[in-house]
Amino acid sequence: TRFTNNYGPFQFPEKFIPLMICQALAGESLPVYGDGKNVRDWIHVADHCRALDLVLRKGREGEIYNIGGGCEMENIAVARRILRALGRPESLLKFVTDRPAHDRRYALDCAKLKRELAWEPQWNFDRGLAETVRWYQENGEWLEETRSGEYQTYFERHYGRREETFATALRPA
Repeated sequence: TRFTNNYGPFQFPEKFIPLMICQALAGESLPVYGDGKNVRDWIHVADHCRALDLVLRKGREGEIYNIGGGCEMENIAVARRILRALGRPESLLKFVTDRPAHDRRYALDCAKLKRELAWEPQWNFDRGLAETVRWYQENGEWLEETRSGEYQTYFERHYGRREETFATALRPA
């Protein structure tokens, strides 16, 4: 399978949505690449898991199935929704230098999955984002574990410190 951007509970904070949530919860700036108009298709992790299960059980051997949520949105729009959900000001948005060769749009045509296996996402983005924001608000202890120790070492080894603002989300409290 190929899939688009996942979001939901337990996602580590180096990924866009949890990073934005963690930064906003801490009252820190939200680093948005470039002009923020990079488009991503978002799929809730529960829908992704359902699609994988369906492909494993009913997909044709050797076939490739694209899995996506059918929810294309600019990164800046997602960041603004997170700020609104948390009652934080848009002044926390901070535009940072985009990575070289960063995808301007990342989405897939999932028509084959829908046509052949009758799959449709069950989570709409607004409901999924609200649930995700709530999960991070209620699971500070888990989040603190991701900000220190072994995971911090892993993050720095694989991602380095591209932008100082990214380090804020992963810094021990």
